[in-house]
Amino acid sequence: MSCRNHCIMNMRKIGIASLSAIICIALSGCCSKAPAAEEEFFEPCPEPNVLSEKMAADGWVLLFDGKTTEGWKSAKAETFPEIGWKIIDGTLHVCAEGGGESVGGGDIVTVRQYENFWLSVDFMLTPGANSGIKYFVRPDLYTVVDASAIGCEFQILDDELHPDAKLGVKGNRTLASLYDLIPADKASAPLDKYGWNTAWVKVRGNHVEHWLNGVKVVEYERNNQMFNALVAYSKYRDWENFGNHAKGHILLQEHGDHVSYRNVMIKEY
Repeated sequence: MSCRNHCIMNMRKIGIASLSAIICIALSGCCSKAPAAEEEFFEPCPEPNVLSEKMAADGWVLLFDGKTTEGWKSAKAETFPEIGWKIIDGTLHVCAEGGGESVGGGDIVTVRQYENFWLSVDFMLTPGANSGIKYFVRPDLYTVVDASAIGCEFQILDDELHPDAKLGVKGNRTLASLYDLIPADKASAPLDKYGWNTAWVKVRGNHVEHWLNGVKVVEYERNNQMFNALVAYSKYRDWENFGNHAKGHILLQEHGDHVSYRNVMIKEY
């Protein structure tokens, strides 16, 4: 019997509470060390959706120019949604549609796919709002009618007012978590609750990190037995090879709540 199957069989016997503890221990023990990286540089935009000269010289590019939807399309069509999204004063807004998942215009994805990258996105929540920033999204493989496209997710959520924060295991559906898989450790991360905050996703091969306002809150390795075991006990268990694809689209989620995005930019490694 494989290590993964043995692990999963034992998990089924002991229940969710013990499962969460065992998975945390297993992940910390089997994750490989992060790849060595050169000293990283980041400088906030001098004004919304405008790169500084240093950032541009360092290889950063804007994914949203503050004026058009160029470079984006529906997750389920080749054109940008006609409803559900608006550009207002240089900000990309998800329109409120009663809080349902993909009930308006649906999710949007980058036209391009990305493999190794540092993604930076500024977001602003409204009370009780839910959204998400997804990566390794493969709409060609994962198609769900009337639901969000499938991919690893940096959760965007009002933890205090949205009920999803109380679901899942050990807070793995709260803000900045790897949604339904790994909870974010946000104890030292500053947060402007209904103001602008910055999400970073850093990917180098199988090593992935989530950062919130300059603080690392999630770190994990994919394409290994323990990551697959974690997926097996999540809502993604039925999606073959979930989270293990070499590359995929970047996605902004439409979950029927008013959420705003700007300064969406990426640097490829």
